[in-house]
Amino acid sequence: MNSSTPTTIIRTAALAHIRDRKLIQTRSVGKTAFYMAGGKIDPGETPEQALHREIREELDVDLVDGTVTFLDVFEAHAFGHSADTGLHMSCYLAEMAGDPHPTSEIAEFRYFTLAEYAAMDEVAPGSLKVFHRLASMDLID
Repeated sequence: MNSSTPTTIIRTAALAHIRDRKLIQTRSVGKTAFYMAGGKIDPGETPEQALHREIREELDVDLVDGTVTFLDVFEAHAFGHSADTGLHMSCYLAEMAGDPHPTSEIAEFRYFTLAEYAAMDEVAPGSLKVFHRLASMDLID
């Protein structure tokens, strides 16, 4: 088997929420890196169903009906996991129905420009791919 091919794939759904040309990222309790808001897709769930559930669980807010738009699937190494673990992230643009509030599993959230995120000590490869895509679409700075 090719050593660059992951043997384990983590399937997630992620929110690309933009405010003032910056992208939201969350930091889980006990972690130091910021990641895309969202999480693992449960058995029997569609990626969009997982997205709605995860955003309620992490940020205590719903997504506005009619604003959820599929952006793309991003594949990268699953940051914080062994080298043979890959990430398959279904990413969506959407608006939030109200202000987000971190729940017990989220230590904090912040909005970043591409340069601000790339300058962090720890950067999740999947998140960085989304930042680059959104910057190429002139949606974030």
